Amino acid sequence: MMNVAALEQRIRLGEDSTLELKRVDLSPVGKVLAPHADGLSDELAAMANAAGGTLVLGIDDKTRAVTGIPLAQMDQVEAWVTSICTDRIKPPLDVVTRHLELTGVDDSRRAVIVVDIPRSLWVHEGANGYFRRVGHAKRKLTPDALARLFQQRSQARIIHFEEQAVPGCSFDDLDALLVRRFLKPEQGDTIAQLSRLHLLRDIDGITVPTVLGALLCTLEPSRWLRSAEIMAVAHLGTKNNPDEQIDAREIAGPLDRQILDAFHFVERNMTTAARKPLGRIDYPQYALIAIFEAIVNAVAHRDYSLHHQRIRLFMFQDRLEIHSPGGLPNTLSLESMTRLSVPRNEVLASLFGRYYPVEDTRLGRSYLMERRGFGVETILGESERLSGRRPVYEQIGDLELCLTIFAASPPSPQKPTT
Repeated sequence: MMNVAALEQRIRLGEDSTLELKRVDLSPVGKVLAPHADGLSDELAAMANAAGGTLVLGIDDKTRAVTGIPLAQMDQVEAWVTSICTDRIKPPLDVVTRHLELTGVDDSRRAVIVVDIPRSLWVHEGANGYFRRVGHAKRKLTPDALARLFQQRSQARIIHFEEQAVPGCSFDDLDALLVRRFLKPEQGDTIAQLSRLHLLRDIDGITVPTVLGALLCTLEPSRWLRSAEIMAVAHLGTKNNPDEQIDAREIAGPLDRQILDAFHFVERNMTTAARKPLGRIDYPQYALIAIFEAIVNAVAHRDYSLHHQRIRLFMFQDRLEIHSPGGLPNTLSLESMTRLSVPRNEVLASLFGRYYPVEDTRLGRSYLMERRGFGVETILGESERLSGRRPVYEQIGDLELCLTIFAASPPSPQKPTT
């Protein structure tokens, strides 16, 4: 129940970071003439992009007088506001509306509409761009501030994003063979077991796959999560030149298959020099343990809520680059990565460490993810030991993490003995 007296006191004190007041002017037929729909969309999005707040329609923002809304037009004005939230704000903004009567300057009771705007987990764009509430006004977000806000909001929802239901995906879309690895005969029926692992979720009495369920238990996750793929390209030279591509592949399918396919792509396209003085000695470009760890990390820790960004893997003559969508979690920095382990997708990392054994003995691990938290150290140490150059992590625009691993130089040719 809203405290009307407290609201009236707030109105008397005027607008602030979480209070916006708007007079409503109507035409004779009840059409809203002011405020303008585009401007109001920017105000609503700005509040949602900040701490949230309250909009009161029917208050003059300059005099703070209760001008009200005619009772006959209340529903029409409310429908106008909700259509702005749905049609002029991207993604659509969920708000709560209330009809109240407040006391005007002549002590008469006048109807107003109170709109509660939550602090959103998403970044919202109004009709005229991206704004954020600062004090009692909206401010257009600069590119760097917008990038930071996207990262902050991404991390806030990441805790639950992997457990969200996937629209359009049903239990029948799960592949029986992929599901089988998670089932144990003594632990209940299939739905109960998959639900405990956050692969399924109950929505209004219907059991549907979560983001995790689609990523791990369907044959084509990209049907529902379009960016859940790896784009791999191998170049002959040192630049991203389409004319020098020697291999390219869009790697899709359940995540464990993506990891193995991407690893085999690198293994197939990297060069391995050899010497045969007393027996063959191979000199690979990259440490396979490091490459596998880097690919697993990219798949496990990327931001799957970024709908239009895929993992990109580029091989060049002198280096390998892995671009992973999403900046570092807010608790991590490039400097602390070797000392702290903060998984972006906690449940996914846990499942990789319990249900996905690795049979390739060259990789020195039992499961896709080890729980020791030494992944980054392995990538840096093994790669530097082979090439003599330490790999480099770069955060690009707070929205992408790029890892560069340098190729080892081939051994110098041996002089023939006489």
